[in-house]
Amino acid sequence: MTTAATDPYLLEVSTEIDAPPPEVWQLVSDLRRMPEWSPQTRKMIVRGPIGVGTRSLNLNKYGWKVWPTTSVVERYEPQRAIAFRVPENGMVWTYELEDLGDGRTRLIERRESPRGSTPFSRLLVKTFLGGIDEFSEQIERDMVSTLARMKALVERTG
Repeated sequence: MTTAATDPYLLEVSTEIDAPPPEVWQLVSDLRRMPEWSPQTRKMIVRGPIGVGTRSLNLNKYGWKVWPTTSVVERYEPQRAIAFRVPENGMVWTYELEDLGDGRTRLIERRESPRGSTPFSRLLVKTFLGGIDEFSEQIERDMVSTLARMKALVERTG
């Protein structure tokens, strides 16, 4: 399922993984490993054990452009969901797991901005990242790649 065409601030993709939720959760909940699967994340330095309130410093890259962000985990439900908010742009990134039975899991990645993006972020996206629609379409393609990489990692090691 994709949503960029209707709302550039709400993007959602999903995939089915041939592994039970505990195996998928082990990968998804380890935010330190985000650079292994996210095309734009170069570093995610997590401070302390991962749970609600955990903070991180992140380094992102798109083409030749590099920028830092921070994030705060605001939802942590073991083997069900993890979500973190990026204060600089107001985006919330969520990974949800749905048990499909028979040792399979649906993994959903969502990026949304419940309060809209920040004015500064909108200016940067417009000026340096091709505009909101174009950048959202790229983010959505990257989300598809992210889930494909996660799926491959879990299925290969499971």
